[in-house]
Amino acid sequence: MRSDNDTWDITTSVGSTALLVAAARALEAQKPDPLAVDSYAEVFCRAAGGPWAALLDGAAPEHPLQTPDFGRHFVNFQAARTRFFDAYFRDVTAAGVRQIVLLAAGLDSRPYRLEWAPGAIVFELDQPQVLDFRRETLAAHGDAPKAERREVAVDLRDEWPQALRDSGFRPDEPSAWIAEGLLVYLPATAQAQLFTGIDSLAASGSHVGIEEGRPMDNAAFSAKREEGKEIPDHRGEWWQMIYNEQHAPAAQWFSDRSWTATETTLSDYLISNGRAVPPPEADESNMIDSVRLVRAVKN
Repeated sequence: MRSDNDTWDITTSVGSTALLVAAARALEAQKPDPLAVDSYAEVFCRAAGGPWAALLDGAAPEHPLQTPDFGRHFVNFQAARTRFFDAYFRDVTAAGVRQIVLLAAGLDSRPYRLEWAPGAIVFELDQPQVLDFRRETLAAHGDAPKAERREVAVDLRDEWPQALRDSGFRPDEPSAWIAEGLLVYLPATAQAQLFTGIDSLAASGSHVGIEEGRPMDNAAFSAKREEGKEIPDHRGEWWQMIYNEQHAPAAQWFSDRSWTATETTLSDYLISNGRAVPPPEADESNMIDSVRLVRAVKN
């Protein structure tokens, strides 16, 4: 169960979800027709070792990502999300943005695998032990980033805007932000602080990309959390780590503050890319149907 000041490394609590996402990306890359290829996802999983490496070798048949229901749809989810935000960053780079902010950077390998314009700076905000794992793993693998990286070791529930400015971020220049796989792990008050912080630091011409999940009925969520206690793997643990809260729909919030926002449902995006979505009666349907992918530009 979460607490107000909890912390984690890459293998515990919220940190372990970054490995789950990396594993899904690695499994997607093994397909003959992947929606997105993150070649570093496998590097992270093998560095973590144990079941994460065994999963990629087909030696962990009981792993939840190998199931035809949850596993299939979760891998599709992460593949589509990766494709969407990769395209977002290609667009903001083409628009001339040179300041990139990864909120809860986790195991995001985009500083290493995307092509960035000369002079681009990527600010990576996350828990210090998570940043350490990613940096040390990729350095040991012999990889170098394609843009200047600046790590900002900070908890996003704390005073992160000042930490970002202290790292050289310039609020008077356009920037591009991403909150991918983040909001569900923040209470509504922290989501409000995050949106306000982005808006306060973003100059005209800035961009933001956000993945958000619409909350469940509170009774249904409580029931799922109780059911999750009986599931001895990541599916059960996940229900104990998230908040069933939403400060405001992102597209609406940013549109009300001089941003031009668009959103697409994850279901529509999956279908448009030729991937199946779970039927309405499936347990996995809420995982897909509740998600919105949002992009906005500040006027």
